[in-house]
Amino acid sequence: QVQLVESGGGLVQTGDSLRLSCAASGRTASTYATGWFRQAPGKEREFVAAISWSGSITDYADSVRGRFTISRDSTKNTAYLQMNSLKPEDTAVYYCAADGRIVRLRAGTGDYWGQGTQVTVSS
Repeated sequence: QVQLVESGGGLVQTGDSLRLSCAASGRTASTYATGWFRQAPGKEREFVAAISWSGSITDYADSVRGRFTISRDSTKNTAYLQMNSLKPEDTAVYYCAADGRIVRLRAGTGDYWGQGTQVTVSS
């Protein structure tokens, strides 16, 4: 069992930056790939980024590529999503997820999910 807790959300202006954190706990937490997803009001949840358990493989949605960076600190069992050049369309609840396979995260699924953190970007 893996527990995930997101933090770092908030209200920012267009062009600002935020860094989200996803702290994982559980005996095997360090062996899971981690992904970030978001869901805006009235829209379906969408994939944002993912990173393999080793950190050697990353993947991004086209909408955030070049602006967002996913990383992880295995010593802290924490994954991060650095979000730069934020736009109003980035406004959503951001969730992190963990899965044994990064391809499943890319496909939109995951074994474990956090509760989410709100990101609001004002114009």
